[in-house]
Amino acid sequence: MSKLFPHLLSPVDLRGRTLRNRIVFGAHTANMAEGGLPTERHAAYYAERAIGGAAMIVVEPMPVHPAAVLTRGNFRPSDDSVVPHFRKVAAAIKDNGAVAIQQLYHVGAHGDSDNSFHPHWSPSGLPSYHDSDGSHPMSEAEIWETIDGFVQAARRCQEAGFDGVEVWAAYLGMVDQFWTPWSNRRDDDWGGSLENRTRMSREILTRIRAICGPDFIVGLAVSDEPDYSVALSRSELAEIVGMHDELGLIDYVTCGSGGYLDFHKLMPTFLYPEKLGADLSAALKRTVKKALVITESHIRTPANAETVLGEGAADLVSIVRGQIADPHLARKASENRPDDIRGCISCNQMCWGRRSRDYWISCLINPSAGREFEWGGDRFTPAVEPKNVLVVGGGPAGLEAARVAAERGHEVVLVEASSRLGGNFLLAGMQPRRAQILDLLEWYERQLAKLKVDVRLNCYVEASEIGDYGADVVIAATGSDSPETGFQKALPAVETLPGIEKGNVFSVEAVMARQARPGKRVLLLDEGGGWRGCGTAWKLAEDGHTVTILSPDPLIGKELQRTTADVPLRRILRRLGVNWQLEVSILEWHGNGATLVDHNTGDQIFVEGDCLVLATTNMPANWLAEALLAAGRRVVQIGDCAAPRQAPYAFYEGRKAALEL
Repeated sequence: MSKLFPHLLSPVDLRGRTLRNRIVFGAHTANMAEGGLPTERHAAYYAERAIGGAAMIVVEPMPVHPAAVLTRGNFRPSDDSVVPHFRKVAAAIKDNGAVAIQQLYHVGAHGDSDNSFHPHWSPSGLPSYHDSDGSHPMSEAEIWETIDGFVQAARRCQEAGFDGVEVWAAYLGMVDQFWTPWSNRRDDDWGGSLENRTRMSREILTRIRAICGPDFIVGLAVSDEPDYSVALSRSELAEIVGMHDELGLIDYVTCGSGGYLDFHKLMPTFLYPEKLGADLSAALKRTVKKALVITESHIRTPANAETVLGEGAADLVSIVRGQIADPHLARKASENRPDDIRGCISCNQMCWGRRSRDYWISCLINPSAGREFEWGGDRFTPAVEPKNVLVVGGGPAGLEAARVAAERGHEVVLVEASSRLGGNFLLAGMQPRRAQILDLLEWYERQLAKLKVDVRLNCYVEASEIGDYGADVVIAATGSDSPETGFQKALPAVETLPGIEKGNVFSVEAVMARQARPGKRVLLLDEGGGWRGCGTAWKLAEDGHTVTILSPDPLIGKELQRTTADVPLRRILRRLGVNWQLEVSILEWHGNGATLVDHNTGDQIFVEGDCLVLATTNMPANWLAEALLAAGRRVVQIGDCAAPRQAPYAFYEGRKAALEL
């Protein structure tokens, strides 16, 4: 038994199966199917989390009807041809010691016509909150067709070897659209009274038990949206779940947060408190008498989970993004090694962010996520011929390259010109509420020390000095710099911002590194629409500056839409007094303000400001690589020095370069 996590690491019985601990890898759309079928990518993705010690894995939702198809990577609905393919996924989980469940879902009104080519079905024909379409009020025949879709999907799961299914009644999808009076306005046997509104779910669960037998696990997934009065309250959810529990229809219930009304809490970023699902699970724990209660939503760490369990707020804990970031989280917790867990930074950039663009998911800090079948997950093959490796640059790319190269047995020297590791990622961690990035950098420091990587700080290396290191391989990870021209993508014919020579013009990096002293009134030009600009504006506003964001985009935080961070961020900025001008660029900087051009009208306007902060596209700092190549020396370029991009690609290239040594 773990000394640190006694509740989390204790076994528990679930309908005759003994779960080795209380850690669940909960359902989420990995979006990895090809032609509607699970692939080798799927099987390896789930196997890695089972190998890593998760007790129960809930495979991503299976749409139970053609109307429920939501993504390009969804599984084929209503088709027995999926069964042999799912056998490989179920076996990959069970053969590695975890219980295998599959979630079954129907989004009701919130479909995606581009993927389903099917009318959206719902209890009462309300609009979709997924896109701009409407839905079709279901006939009784369509209701029974949908119920049978759930039942037949469960049968397929059993035939494929899964231990059970989880019926999705969360996020105001089909099932809870029937539960909720606001979305269920029917006056027949499927609406009105609580008994009528729960008829669909009771029929689904009763029929699944009848067709799959007494040994099959049947779970239920719910969530709450307490900021919306039309959604079910926690007490109403507790009454509904309690009814299903009393009837013996469920073995467990999973409690999440958010939904199609409150989409930003569905997979909450670092803008929200941790343990977000624990309030709902605690309410249900007080109600249910037979079913186990699982809490999920922003429970990143074993410490979070142990707290929830110790307080009696749940029986199990679903850690999803935490186990995407580190698939061996459960094993490391069981070995009392929490400091070795690579902590999720709650950014949503490559998990929900890639899913929102309809790609298969990955992870910003764990580039093996989704590539386990190619890269072997977080279990590294020793190098056949260990080499002396010199990594120049201690940002994300250099850190990952150095770590993985050392994991594989290479002798690694990592040199960094500044006094701290992290590069521009370190500056990002200094923005408000982004300290999880600093935690990650500390994790790298611990790992590099354990792996005996020779880390040399304050060490600027010229090309002429490279030979002194005796390296077999040189990896350049020297990052990027902000250009000093003020070039704006929105004004491609203007190479240099007129008036930039008048001074008081700074890059966001200079501001975050405290190398600049911005005046009281700050104009911040944000051409990226991401955290570089928005997070710096937030920091400046918190420090007492009056900030106006200038953007050529039609909204602030354009690139943050995919992570669901843009709306809560804009609310925070507004509360701090930040203003913005949209669809504008800067024609001239005057030293005391800027002349803007409105891209819609061509009108010009002068805006006062004491300084101008630029969040424009960086340029590669590839001086070292260019000099080495000119001298005929081979060098591997990774991260921003290859081309300035967002952080995931730096981690990816660092891992890839080390694996190829």
